[in-house]
Amino acid sequence: MTTSRTNQSLDLQERMATLIRVGDVSELQAMLEELHPSDVADVLESLNGQLRLALMRALPTDLASETLAEMEEGEVRAELLTALAPAEGAELLHELSDDDATDLVGELPPEARDRLLAELPSQEAGEIRGLLQYDQESAGGIMTTAFVSVLGHITAGAAIEAVRVRGREVEDFYTVFVVDEHNTLLGTVPLDDLILADTEHRVGELVEPTVASVLPEADQEEVGRMISRYNLASLPVVSDTGVLLGRVTFDDVIDVIEAETTEDLLLFSGVSDEEELRGNSFEAVRARLPWLLVNTMTASLSAAVVWFFRNEIAAATLLAVAMPMVAGLGGNAGQQALAVTIRRLATSAGPLEARGRVVRKEILVALLNGGAIGVLVAGAAALLASAMGVDPRLGLVVLLATWGNIAMAGFAGSFIPTALDRIGQDPAVASTVFLTALTDLIGFLLLLGLATVLL
Repeated sequence: MTTSRTNQSLDLQERMATLIRVGDVSELQAMLEELHPSDVADVLESLNGQLRLALMRALPTDLASETLAEMEEGEVRAELLTALAPAEGAELLHELSDDDATDLVGELPPEARDRLLAELPSQEAGEIRGLLQYDQESAGGIMTTAFVSVLGHITAGAAIEAVRVRGREVEDFYTVFVVDEHNTLLGTVPLDDLILADTEHRVGELVEPTVASVLPEADQEEVGRMISRYNLASLPVVSDTGVLLGRVTFDDVIDVIEAETTEDLLLFSGVSDEEELRGNSFEAVRARLPWLLVNTMTASLSAAVVWFFRNEIAAATLLAVAMPMVAGLGGNAGQQALAVTIRRLATSAGPLEARGRVVRKEILVALLNGGAIGVLVAGAAALLASAMGVDPRLGLVVLLATWGNIAMAGFAGSFIPTALDRIGQDPAVASTVFLTALTDLIGFLLLLGLATVLL
């Protein structure tokens, strides 16, 4: 069965490739109508500008709008939307939920944005303009203002009728919010409880307290953590006074988690988060070169330490052999602590978790690992020193340097991201570029400094 589906997929790709080469838009359109919008988006992104525009115009409006929303954020879909006539673009936006429409409009230049919004009904345009006021990576920036709510003082029967009416206008609602006359959030009511309740019961008798809510200024990463922590289908977004403004659904959070994970991975590897994964070579160079320049400057500090102790190295060449080992062990230990700490912070249980324990744990682990590895490396260094007629106390030097560097790496790898998290900064910016430079510098200083004192 799997082999058959794979062969069908390959045949479909080959047929599409042929149609794309000959520019047969009508036949390609008929094939694409059978695909999921996400798959159609991949096809559109592989086409050149003119063919992409022609195919977008040939697609049914509902499929074209969903495809546009599924395309990767960036210049491609912004250029495609701009290339359409304002009336055409507005027709596509009209088919989308307000949060998806806002994401698309937010990628356009101000002039194109105004032309497009002018073609929309005033209420829709106002909703999009309101959402555009929020930061793109905040709860307000990813929320939708379309939700189902009922008043707490009405009966269950009246609430069911209200849900039926409002539910026709709201896409994929999972939660019924309960509000008062001022739209202040009182809680939620499960649909099954509402349907099974006596029609004369007041909704207020069925309401459940709100497990969690966020302000519109909350970071989208915090939104993702809360939905994951409390297993919510949607998270209400409220004002400072508790007025219900909108909701963030779990499907939007999936995109957020993917974007945040990509950003953290790039930063963790010492790459600017502005680099587009599908960008060209020049964009990659522009994003990575500054980090390499920073790395060059930090590496020069380690080189300066080696130059300062050049006479000691010349007198005991075994020090040159031990240097990369001491520095490398510290770098690996630091990266382990950094990766574990960042992951633990990302999956933190929230403000109730004592994050200082993370640092203490990593220091203890580093001390134990450093001691064990230090004894092993020191034994080998002492035997080699004795065989070469060098002072066997070199083993003690290697032991202390290795132990100290691994301990310092464990502390730095856990303390730096924890400290950044406490002050509200992204822990992933404690990239390996800086950590490796630190372990090299400290490793060389310990090894060569102790050698100067003890040998």
